[in-house]
Amino acid sequence: MPLHPRITHVVPRDHFEVLLRFADGSSGVVDLAPWIVGRRGVFAALQDASMFRSVTVDRDAGTLVWPNGADLDPDVLYEAAHATPANSSSANRRI
Repeated sequence: MPLHPRITHVVPRDHFEVLLRFADGSSGVVDLAPWIVGRRGVFAALQDASMFRSVTVDRDAGTLVWPNGADLDPDVLYEAAHATPANSSSANRRI
């Protein structure tokens, strides 16, 4: 894993999934449902499909952000995007 993986591009998909591209040229799909569905605070708003789809990349931080101030740790997203099916428990870690 790169020292500080940074996201360069995001494509929101259905069911709280995002396709991410990273500065090292790698990419992967991450299911964000474990971090959004049933959550409170800034993540509660992301349960609305139109709000979820408003995700962008913060170019300075290299991570995902939403207009309501929600953001996610790029290191954990990189790990989740590169997890093998047998090692997909990373979704249970807090972002």
